[in-house]
Amino acid sequence: MTDPRNGTKTLGIKLPPALHAQFSLIAQLDDISLGTAVLQAVELYVAHKQSEPDFAKRAAAALAEIEQEAAARKAAIEGLFGKAGPESDASATPASDASATAEAPKAARNRRTSNQE
Repeated sequence: MTDPRNGTKTLGIKLPPALHAQFSLIAQLDDISLGTAVLQAVELYVAHKQSEPDFAKRAAAALAEIEQEAAARKAAIEGLFGKAGPESDASATPASDASATAEAPKAARNRRTSNQE
């Protein structure tokens, strides 16, 4: 959940009782809150993961997958409407046959409606 006042996310975690007791004691000895201790632990974890030799490669693969999924979703939306939204440029690929055939019944309905008037 995002806190709109400061843009932070709330995270609830479950810890085994012994680990929680140790974590609480360490935070108390360091004179910091559990929230601050968790934030420091997460920052340390992120820094550790970023320093792993294969991290950049795995991150690049994840990014490529996200971009591929986004392209597939965009194509699906464009297929629903037969073309891209107003932000598309003239060099965009033409609508697929499926979307073109979806437009044909709509055009026929429009012709029937105007002929009946």
